[in-house]
Amino acid sequence: MKITYLGAGSWGFCLASLLASKGHEVTLWTSDNDFAKALQKKREHPKLPKFKADEKLVITSNLKEALQGAEMLVESVTSMGIRPVFEQVLALGGVTCPIVITSKGIEQNSGLLLPEVVLQVMGESFRKKVGCISGPSHAEEVVQKVPTSVVCAAYDTDLMLKIGEIFSTPYFRVYPNSDINGVAFGGAMKNVIAIACGISDGLGFGDNTKAALMTRGLHEMRKLSGVKKCNPETLNGLSGMGDLCVTCLSKLSRNYSFGHLLADGMDAQSAKEKIGMVVEGVYTCVSVYQLGQKAGIELPITQAVYAILYENLDPRDAVKNLLQRAIKEERL
Repeated sequence: MKITYLGAGSWGFCLASLLASKGHEVTLWTSDNDFAKALQKKREHPKLPKFKADEKLVITSNLKEALQGAEMLVESVTSMGIRPVFEQVLALGGVTCPIVITSKGIEQNSGLLLPEVVLQVMGESFRKKVGCISGPSHAEEVVQKVPTSVVCAAYDTDLMLKIGEIFSTPYFRVYPNSDINGVAFGGAMKNVIAIACGISDGLGFGDNTKAALMTRGLHEMRKLSGVKKCNPETLNGLSGMGDLCVTCLSKLSRNYSFGHLLADGMDAQSAKEKIGMVVEGVYTCVSVYQLGQKAGIELPITQAVYAILYENLDPRDAVKNLLQRAIKEERL
């Protein structure tokens, strides 16, 4: 199959190479011409040292050429960049092939999940051609062929099964799930909770604190999931609890690391620059906060992270505020 992969971050580079290693004809696109040339020449991503891309993988910055003849389009841009990139695709004549989203986020102001953003840009006629992949998966481990399990979803059952077949390998296991909203939502909101966990560890709190943040964070995810018409049970699986665990517990997580840097006293911009990659939770925190405010749903952890990022609240004061909240009966 001829596959066009949009986005050459570490995750895009990882999955594009995985697909190429399965014998697919894969073209990886990045808007940065110099970066494309460097990747094509060195076959190594700066964030994935010592891993060489499959020799058959083609890398380019020419979007029009990349789209020609594509039988599947896979996206790994950013939640902020997905709309403008697909507007470019549409301006170049569009595509007729299936689209698979691997980014995780919720668009600000519109509150749209990323599959919904693509549908809005490409048109309702594309509904049966849009799917996604999400779940607990660090590119740094997948390139080493560490056993990994994720979830694929789509509006159409046949496409969902096709995505699972195309991406699955002996070390990269892809489970189908028909709840595309739930799969996309869980992968997005867990990044906000991961920032909170990074802040907690950075302040010197322990595993008890982090366990509470993760558990109550999952509760916030389940509460808000109804706004996006998700099956709340989906959040108990790989794309919810699974992704929450890997993002909140690992130093490989950008969102966790970002939160840790904030607790160390670094401002948000400096923390992002030090990480050197997009921290999706910073963008999605606004989207989740907006959804909660609009629906009248209380999200204490999300609101605390939002106040730290956008209202200059000191992380220590945020913790005090959370601990001083009235205690209610635990409801799951």
